[in-house]
Amino acid sequence: MSAPRQLPPRVGVWLIGARGSVATTVVAGCAALTAGLRPPTGLVTETPAFAGSGLPALSSLVFGGHDTLDCPLPKRAEQLAAGGVLPPGLPAAVEAELAAAEREIRPGGPLPGDTRDEEELIAAFATDLRDFVRRLGLDRAVVVNVASTEAAPTGAALPASSLYAAAALRAGCPYVNFTPSTGLHHPSLAGLAASSGLPYGGRDGKTGQTLLRSVLGPMFAQRALDVRAWSGTNLLGGGDGAALADPAAAAAKNAGKERVLADTLGTVPEGQVHIDDVPALGDWKTAWDHVAFDGFLGTRMVLQTIWQGCDSALAAPLVLDLARLLARAHERGLSGPRPELAFFFKDPVGDAPASLAEQHAELERFARRLSEEDGR
Repeated sequence: MSAPRQLPPRVGVWLIGARGSVATTVVAGCAALTAGLRPPTGLVTETPAFAGSGLPALSSLVFGGHDTLDCPLPKRAEQLAAGGVLPPGLPAAVEAELAAAEREIRPGGPLPGDTRDEEELIAAFATDLRDFVRRLGLDRAVVVNVASTEAAPTGAALPASSLYAAAALRAGCPYVNFTPSTGLHHPSLAGLAASSGLPYGGRDGKTGQTLLRSVLGPMFAQRALDVRAWSGTNLLGGGDGAALADPAAAAAKNAGKERVLADTLGTVPEGQVHIDDVPALGDWKTAWDHVAFDGFLGTRMVLQTIWQGCDSALAAPLVLDLARLLARAHERGLSGPRPELAFFFKDPVGDAPASLAEQHAELERFARRLSEEDGR
């Protein structure tokens, strides 16, 4: 009699902001790829460099999360399809997977009138995570923050993103902050991050305008061209547009954009990025850059770029990439900040190069490291 077939291990992906546009696109997209309904366009971990890295299969990923909103995932997916973010008919084709993820979403916080203190909130969130892993028999779970951007904290109190980050580490889960929010970067969490023995990624996913800057900045530096000014404008709608209408939240977002220029050019040129909320754009974004630079003999020149894209469609595959990579790193016993993941972030952790090409080379080296026998 043959031995029973061994099922592949299952890995949880716990999304903070689990009913938002990015999270819904992550869940629907993963289901579509698993069913063979769509090709894995935009998914870095499905390229040949990662074929032998031992990453968890897309079909093994199980979704849950926290949110303060109450719009069910199947309905949210229908809204995204109506707005052109998801392909027509996809929400119906993956309705079972969306419903399964919806059943694993727990109330977030703090909500208005919530009387729980920080410790009680962290404990409650960590309990939700542990229950998710235990009840579904998961090998491990990775927590990814894809909630709307919050303003930088002004006092000692932990913002919501940091409460979730602390809960992730307490529950033994690797952590990724795909937003500009504080998350694990709060000073009071440094000790917990260091002692947790868990791997974690950077902050603020690099999906559009800053992705382009991380390519163009090194180009100017390598060609010895003098960048005098670099200005930009972002027009966007949806939840992110509304959140970034708050000047404090926009400042947190722009800090990562400025860091990329500072790191690649060696200085911050004149100019600012302006972020305008245009609700009619929905999940779509237009980013315009104007670069004034000097060439040979001081000849003055200009480069202008326009990037038009869908935030959720740009972010979702990277969320899946990061969840798979950190799950594998955790399985291999790696811990602490993972600078090898700088390719994905405006604000990477650890000592990482700023050029996208160099970051990609580091990522491919990391893929080979994950494929080694002990991963160390």
